Amino acid sequence: MYFELQMKIFVTGCAGLLGANYTRHLLNKGHKVIGIDDLSGGYKAFLPKSENFTFVKFDLERRKKVIEIFEEHKPEILLHFAAYAAEGLSPFIRNFNYRNNLICSANLINECINYNTKFIFTSSMAVYGEQEPPFTEDKKPQPVDPYGIAKYAVECDLKLAHQQFGLRYNIVRPHNVLGIYQNIWDRYRNVIGIFIRKTINRQPILVYGDGEQTRAFSDIKYYMEPFDKLLTDYDNEIFNIGADKYFTLNEVAKTVQEIGKKYGYEVPIEHGEPRHEVKHAYCNHDKAKNLLKFKDDTKLEELIESMFVWAMKQPNRKVKTMEYEITKDIYDYWK
Repeated sequence: MYFELQMKIFVTGCAGLLGANYTRHLLNKGHKVIGIDDLSGGYKAFLPKSENFTFVKFDLERRKKVIEIFEEHKPEILLHFAAYAAEGLSPFIRNFNYRNNLICSANLINECINYNTKFIFTSSMAVYGEQEPPFTEDKKPQPVDPYGIAKYAVECDLKLAHQQFGLRYNIVRPHNVLGIYQNIWDRYRNVIGIFIRKTINRQPILVYGDGEQTRAFSDIKYYMEPFDKLLTDYDNEIFNIGADKYFTLNEVAKTVQEIGKKYGYEVPIEHGEPRHEVKHAYCNHDKAKNLLKFKDDTKLEELIESMFVWAMKQPNRKVKTMEYEITKDIYDYWK
């Protein structure tokens, strides 16, 4: 079933990459969207302008405010995109990580149960840990960092909420998504965004370790229609979604370097100390292709160039300053 009638939909993280893009898609379909974001990782300039869009700025950790906004709007569907997705940093900000990625999600799950609101959760490939790729949805999660642990904990709670209260949900595990409205100013996450920002600032592109880590990168535009099917066609499922073709970070750095040179930004590539991360990480997407009709046609060089051109037009935006909770063994490049 494809949704044709206007629905009232909550989108958390509406000023970030996934939220800003999918909110626009929903508005173009004629739906009413209530966007929630504390603007700690997204930007007000990325919010859409529409009479069907209502923006509410607040921190989802404020449980009373979550209760109030559900009571006021009574949404039919919640898309929970809000997260601080910094896997490598998460061991050094454990308390913040669990409050931001787990406690905030629990507040939303409570009210989705109370108001019979369907919950669409963006989890992460981080739940798979260091298993042999490509990862399939039936692999048992084995996260190796607090970020992945938090995401998996939310997945477990959603399944429990379904079993105990009948909550309808879907879980999607996207990975390495790229596009406009991405936060390229955060030095802890979004590797291609970091490479682009370094290049535009005429600083060396820093690759952690030997650069032979493999990742698969996909264009956000291929997520829109498959996400629609998550809302209406399926319940209580898990889907991987992303690109099939993977690249080494050395290849990615070289591509960004060459594109930068094309636009007058010539910078070297340097290597820093390796960090605690999964070496090879990419997924199998057969389930999303078969059921959600997901089709990825990302051409990485073209995508990076389009992002680079967009980034050149952006002001130097402010970024939330992270306070390290643990400084022991923190990497030199983050000191």
